[in-house]
Amino acid sequence: MRLDLKQRLVLALMIALAGFFTFAVVYAQGGGPAFPTDDDVNRVAQKLYCPVCPNTPLDVCETQACKDWRAQIKDELSQGWSEQRIIDYFVAQYGQRVLAEPQRSGFTSLVWLLPVISALLGLWIVYEILKGWRKSRRAYQPAPGPRVAIPPEVLERIERELRETD
Repeated sequence: MRLDLKQRLVLALMIALAGFFTFAVVYAQGGGPAFPTDDDVNRVAQKLYCPVCPNTPLDVCETQACKDWRAQIKDELSQGWSEQRIIDYFVAQYGQRVLAEPQRSGFTSLVWLLPVISALLGLWIVYEILKGWRKSRRAYQPAPGPRVAIPPEVLERIERELRETD
C-alpha cells in the first residue's frame, strides 16, 4: 500500500502534533524547572542549620521550624530564587549562626586561616626539634684517645667477687 503526497503530509503532521502533546503533558506533570524537587530543597537546606537545635543541619532536622523553613525554601525555588539568594535571605533574617559553613570574609575568615597557620606552626616546631636532635647527636662523639687500662688488682677483685656469688 503506497501513500500519496497528501496522505504523507497528514501523517507527518499528526506525528508532530502527538509529539508536542506528549511533551506538554510531561512538562505539566512537574518535569519543568518551575517545580523544585526534594533534592533541590535539600541541596539548599544542607547549607543551613536549624534555628532551634544546636549543630543540626536543616535537611535532617524534624522540628516544625525546620519543616517550615524547607517549605519556604521550596516556595522560593519555585518562584525562581537562586540558591545564594535564599541563603542570603536566611542570613539576613537570622544571622550568621544559620550557616553550616561560615563565610570567608571578615572576622570569620579566621575559621579558615587558623587551621592552616596551626599546621604550618606545628611543622616548623617539629623541624626545629629534629634539627636540635641532629646537632646533639653530632655533638656526642666519644673523644678519641688512649683506652684506659684496668689495673690487674681490680680485675682480680672483680673475678673473686663473682666466684663468691655463685
